[in-house]
Amino acid sequence: MKITGYELFKVPPRWLFLKLETDEGLVGWGEPVIEGKAATVETAVHEMMTYIIGKDALRIEDHWQTMYRAGFYRGGPILMSAIAGIDQALWDLKGKYYNAPVYQLLGGACRDSIRVYSWIGGDRPSDVGQAAKSIVDAGFTAVKMNGTEELQYIDSYEKIDQVLERVAAIRESVGKYVGIGVDFHGRVHKPMAKILAKELEPFKLMFIEEPVLAENNEALREIARHTSIPIATGERMFSRWDFKSLLADGYVDIIQPDLSHAGGITECKKIASMAEAYDVALAPHCPLGPIALAACLQVDATAHNAFIQEQSLGIHYNQGSDLLDYIVDGSVFAYKDGFVQIPQGPGLGIEVNEAHVRKMVAVGHQWQNPVWRHKDGSIAEW
Repeated sequence: MKITGYELFKVPPRWLFLKLETDEGLVGWGEPVIEGKAATVETAVHEMMTYIIGKDALRIEDHWQTMYRAGFYRGGPILMSAIAGIDQALWDLKGKYYNAPVYQLLGGACRDSIRVYSWIGGDRPSDVGQAAKSIVDAGFTAVKMNGTEELQYIDSYEKIDQVLERVAAIRESVGKYVGIGVDFHGRVHKPMAKILAKELEPFKLMFIEEPVLAENNEALREIARHTSIPIATGERMFSRWDFKSLLADGYVDIIQPDLSHAGGITECKKIASMAEAYDVALAPHCPLGPIALAACLQVDATAHNAFIQEQSLGIHYNQGSDLLDYIVDGSVFAYKDGFVQIPQGPGLGIEVNEAHVRKMVAVGHQWQNPVWRHKDGSIAEW
């Protein structure tokens, strides 16, 4: 089965879809994107596709190694996101070729469903207590929120107290046992992260996420000494080589590779297996579209250490278009009692609504994250 062509679709709210075509009439879909850099990834996909046009679509490992190793400069968010979307589409094709879900081609499932969590609040969280109650009433058993606004390297205890008040409001509204994830979002520098991690201890959180930026992962050692809350990170890490030292150092409890950023299904399956060897859990990052989520669920099905899945339904980024708008049958992502079933259809297990995709290309997007500044005028982490 030869790859004969491809198309890219930049669609709202902030996504990029890839369609691969073959000489046998089968098509495969992927989601190669970096939020805020969709056009840059789009160009990278055009460059990467030169390696696989006209080639056998079933040789996924060889295509992955070619796209990664044939470039003298490799890795990073743009190149790995381009590879990721192509890889997802190749697995979608292979599953359709063999009329089997991708997880069957990865060795078969070790679970039938996986727990999911829902976002509450926005970039600057407010009224999160009531929002959490609404989400739990809808059947979810876990929520996640952005914990802080912008923080200086050394900031005030007033801002720490504001975070604690928000988390306390959630805990009070949802009870003792609903899972709460607090995302530091890389906004917090090491001196304040130590304080915040310690002060959050009484709320029995599910995890704290990205307590420091990935480039400062060495600080996790000191942060881990201040808290017993599980530490999660990894959405801004893009290959097994990025995760290697993080796992070896032993200060992470949950890794969160993104299947649209970290080399796709092929690479994230390997990253998950690496983490399992270090007794570290997997919770793939996915505030993205339906193709990315479907890819995550296929890997979740086969990864024993996967324990929860992020998903973007109703997330604050999805202005004007949402997760289910681009697929024919939204019931494939039906959430029940806080879980979602692993898709059973061939390939990624979803049918993309191509007519709607083509309609929304005309709308497009130029999504960029906001630029925040501190009161002194210096740039702040978003």
